[in-house]
Amino acid sequence: MKEKKTLTIRDIADAAGVSPATVSLVLNGKGDISGVTRARVLEAVANLNYVPRATKSSSEPGETLRFLKIAKHGHTVNRDHSVFISDYIDGMSAEATRRNYTLEVVSFEGQPISSVAESLAGAPISGVIALGTELTEADIRLIQGLGLPTVFIDTFYDVIDANFVDMNNEDAVYKVLSRFQRQGFRRIGFVASHVDTTNFRLRRDAFFKNMARLGLKPREEDIISLESTYDGAYSDTRALLQSGIELAECYFCTNDIIAYGFIRALKEFGIRIPDDVSVIGFDNLPQSATMEPSLTTIEVSKRKIGYLAVTVLDDLINASELQPSVKILVGADLVVRASDSRGEKQPTGGRSGKTATAKLPAD
Repeated sequence: MKEKKTLTIRDIADAAGVSPATVSLVLNGKGDISGVTRARVLEAVANLNYVPRATKSSSEPGETLRFLKIAKHGHTVNRDHSVFISDYIDGMSAEATRRNYTLEVVSFEGQPISSVAESLAGAPISGVIALGTELTEADIRLIQGLGLPTVFIDTFYDVIDANFVDMNNEDAVYKVLSRFQRQGFRRIGFVASHVDTTNFRLRRDAFFKNMARLGLKPREEDIISLESTYDGAYSDTRALLQSGIELAECYFCTNDIIAYGFIRALKEFGIRIPDDVSVIGFDNLPQSATMEPSLTTIEVSKRKIGYLAVTVLDDLINASELQPSVKILVGADLVVRASDSRGEKQPTGGRSGKTATAKLPAD
């Protein structure tokens, strides 16, 4: 049986069409190399699954883990979610310290994913935790292909051979829709977002799957799509209301930020929450408890996700042989507040009282 050849820098150079010296400079983050050339080298590294000697996962405890806070477009990873991100970091930091690692945080805002990959090539770190919120499948494959022990959080892909720790979106959405059903609602709306992130897609899929599971039928006109920022969600909702949209009895919003903008616009049009329309969000950001009315929402332990990411990463670093990928989903709790809290109804009845309908006046 032929022994598998160990890849060298020359193999990478041949695949990328550059010199071995250029490959060495790229992997060590040095030299005045053009972005196009760097990207070509890093693509060859990923395609060949080359593991640079300096980054093999044989690290001793006491070394460094790097958390990559990546905002490719900033529609979901922005200042509105700074508390959300800090909870992840708290969980990672506590467990990293317990396991005798140093945790460093490196932020990338609006930079190409090749820049993220460049920063890792040859870096003196034992492993990586990457915030995957705004990453595409191709982005994840590129980072994974660098050969460092890596865990991705806040995203999830079934078919990528990589390590993920994410929230259980399907379970969370089921809890939201079950509550609406117990309150007697039949016309249940969904506030989605046209911003493309994996968790947004998973929540949309979970909405339709769980509506069917609960014997509920979604109406096409009750599925609306908004910008994912607070200002964008507010403006988009105002435009819909001005166009004469007929509102559903209740709405599940893809996340809390979208819910904030959605509720603000509804209130400006005289729609009472929850008397006319009930609303439930997702994330349990601090403002959800203090806004008026306070927002019923989904709470996922971000600290637990951070802790688990370090746990998985430590196992990868200290493994003596190649490990299978690990994919963990963390459960969620429904935090009940005022935005939908009018008591649970019997399933035979619909909502009584005023229902917001078309041709709402602008303020």
